[in-house]
Amino acid sequence: MSDAWDPGQYERFAAERRQPFDDLCELCMPVDGGRIVDLGCGTGELTAELHRALRAGETLGIDRSPSMLTDASRWADGVPGLRFAPGEIEAFEDLGVDLVFANSSLHWVPDHRRLLARLRASLAPGGQLAFQVPAAFSHPSHRIAAELAAEEPFREAGRGLRSGDSVLTPARYAEELFALGAVAQVVRLQVYGHLLPSVESVVEWVAGSTLTPLRAALSEEAFEEFLAAYHQRLLTELGQQRPYFYAFSRILCWARFR
Repeated sequence: MSDAWDPGQYERFAAERRQPFDDLCELCMPVDGGRIVDLGCGTGELTAELHRALRAGETLGIDRSPSMLTDASRWADGVPGLRFAPGEIEAFEDLGVDLVFANSSLHWVPDHRRLLARLRASLAPGGQLAFQVPAAFSHPSHRIAAELAAEEPFREAGRGLRSGDSVLTPARYAEELFALGAVAQVVRLQVYGHLLPSVESVVEWVAGSTLTPLRAALSEEAFEEFLAAYHQRLLTELGQQRPYFYAFSRILCWARFR
């Protein structure tokens, strides 16, 4: 599969996307010279902020997208201890990490019970795990995309589209973190209200994130055909609203372990 992540498209809603990052970062305790791993670091700007805010000695940002990593590399210039590298969340293995941080990336990975156990095993004594995942898969923006991707002629390419099946409930995350030995935790469902110019802006939003696997699997012409059909169905259900209040639900989790 080609790399369809477009840093420019993704960053069109940078202000809105950073709100949950700020909230998740505030839950974390400083590591004071310790090690942080940011799984799914994207364009890297927020990884650099995490590194400074938590006073890390070493922070590694990992992402599967070459284009994102190219964009991220500039944030490491002149910042001691900050670096970026290619990698898959599914293949992540490390030991002695003081904080594993994942902002809107774990939902791309299946079997969160097993994933959380593996991430917890990478932590140093007293280590922290912090992650945020979308919980908006029942919203028309995501539901319509999944329905359309399951139809011809998009069905084969649409298999890589995340339907939210890997995301657990907040209560289940709390239970899993406790079972893994968390001595303190915060798990909450939060709705972020984004005031967008119009319903058309939602198309641009999902094109830069949720629909990326579909963009990678389709020709440019076929992807534009998908977007046109998606746009029409979205308008049919939501109507033309200017501005549009996009109520986006997310689950934020933080835990500290023995």
